[in-house]
Amino acid sequence: MKLALSPDELAFRDQLRQFYRTEIPVDIRDRVKYGHELSREDIVTAQQILNDNGLAVPNWPVEWGGKDWTPMQRHIWLDEMQLASVPEPLTFNASMVGPVIAQFGSQELKERFLPPTASLDIWWCQGFSEPDAGSDLASLRTSAVRDGDDYIVNGQKIWTTLGQYADWIFCLVRTDPTAPKKQAGISFLLFDMKSPGVTIRPIKLIDGSFEVNEVFFENVRVPANQLVGQENQGWTYAKFLLGNERTSITGVGKTKVKLALAKEYARQTRTGHGTLMDDPVFAARVAELENQLLALEVTQLRVVSNSAGDKPNPASSVLKLRGTELQQAATELLLDIAGPDSLPIDAPDVASPDWAEHAGPTYLNYRKVTIYGGSSEIQRSIISSTILGL
Repeated sequence: MKLALSPDELAFRDQLRQFYRTEIPVDIRDRVKYGHELSREDIVTAQQILNDNGLAVPNWPVEWGGKDWTPMQRHIWLDEMQLASVPEPLTFNASMVGPVIAQFGSQELKERFLPPTASLDIWWCQGFSEPDAGSDLASLRTSAVRDGDDYIVNGQKIWTTLGQYADWIFCLVRTDPTAPKKQAGISFLLFDMKSPGVTIRPIKLIDGSFEVNEVFFENVRVPANQLVGQENQGWTYAKFLLGNERTSITGVGKTKVKLALAKEYARQTRTGHGTLMDDPVFAARVAELENQLLALEVTQLRVVSNSAGDKPNPASSVLKLRGTELQQAATELLLDIAGPDSLPIDAPDVASPDWAEHAGPTYLNYRKVTIYGGSSEIQRSIISSTILGL
């Protein structure tokens, strides 16, 4: 296992570090760093700068904007991006539907969708979960019935993140309701969110945001040439997509930023005998979190250094499981530092620091990270069967 970067890798890292900190607007990076909401324009601006410089979709095939990088270079690209608080390329585009189209789509679909997907000229959302099909995604019931050159889609999706911004949706639909296994008979369909019969309804979350939505389909007519790959093979494409997603949400760099902020705020928080960082119990808690994060980082480097080819590594489930747990632990630490100052949220005439008021909503929002991309229970099942052979 290689834990030290080579001279070439160090130069590559330094080049990216300089680019991220000088080319991406500092106001956008500050909003990421301090947990403020990004606008649609912020996300598009950052991704288009990255794409114009060949840094938006390095994991894609080279002919579609990817880079012939080593696994370590790809790791450095993402880690430095997170450390610089640069908005990551929109995951629905860069890590989900883009790789699926590149791997399984027809040449026509690749030419039509991959360039605008990389540049964020098309904003995608994900149509997977349903009210009765979340972690058990194979139970989905949204139907697509072939009618000449079209499919007629009926059903409902839920928890559609940022669907209010989306131009198009990539959707798992049931095309063969009589298939002997529930994983069979599912297809992967692309369609315009402005299609007649599509209705989107926002869901207010516990942190007060409107990040996710319900989406309803009523006799939505979708051209059959917008089917990815083969009919009834959508489950295969969904597994490919989820493997890529789990690797990208480990979030070591993002958690490092949160821990650094936590230490900064703790040094500003007065207690009876100095600051919160002078409290040995609190300092020990911070040190334990840093040690756990270091262990995760070393594990990630081991996985990266042993990676070969583009096939998702089953160890991505380990990284997803532990990475999301530590992301939650960091937000809980910030919440505890804020204390009662975390209770007011955008309240007028309240003296609580801005960061403290955001600590509560951020803590609540991060409860989701151990669920999406496959819940922690699902990851443990994958680890036990695929890695441990149990």
